[in-house]
Amino acid sequence: MQATIEGAPCFAHIHVDLDPGETVIAESDAMSSMSATLGMEAKLNGNLFSALIKRFLGGESLFVNHFINRTGEAQRVTLVQATPGNIVQADLAGNSLCLQPGAYVASTPGIHLGVRWAGFVSWFAGEGLFKQVVSGHGTLWYGAYGGLLEREVDGEFIVDSSHLVAYEPQLKLKLQLAGGLFSSFFGGEGFVTRVVGKGRIMIQTRSLSGLAGWINPKLH
Repeated sequence: MQATIEGAPCFAHIHVDLDPGETVIAESDAMSSMSATLGMEAKLNGNLFSALIKRFLGGESLFVNHFINRTGEAQRVTLVQATPGNIVQADLAGNSLCLQPGAYVASTPGIHLGVRWAGFVSWFAGEGLFKQVVSGHGTLWYGAYGGLLEREVDGEFIVDSSHLVAYEPQLKLKLQLAGGLFSSFFGGEGFVTRVVGKGRIMIQTRSLSGLAGWINPKLH
């Protein structure tokens, strides 16, 4: 399997070239084009119970699509995400990664998608009450609106609300005001997330909530 990400950082998409017998799994509606000879099967995202949990708590589709190459030569499928922005590839070797709801795009069959309670800190930070935990052995592709910046945290780091896309599970999230009470609210920052520990995080440069806040006043 060969995969390349093109169109970054604004309109990233993934070209996945599947060798004979290979499969790639993608979020529902992620396919923008594919070879006519590729097979596609829609399957529940886990068993029925876990699929429902992922759909209503993790922000993912009830079904995922399996693209299977049953031919004797390489075939291509091109995958995209719902919003304009960047996509990154992460190779997992038994480790885990926490994603914000809706960040998952695609993966190889050895990757497992689960949902765990994230806590009220995550909810107040604009990341949702539940987090998606991706684990296993294989390749994961995820993305978000805007560009994506990777940071190595060793101690503490501040991320604005709704900008934390992915983080390693050993990291802890704490909610706090951006500054003093007056500065936090009249300065437009409000609450921020303090990431504590040692590990990697991925930050999106734009947020959909920020876009909505900019557009809504102009519609009246």
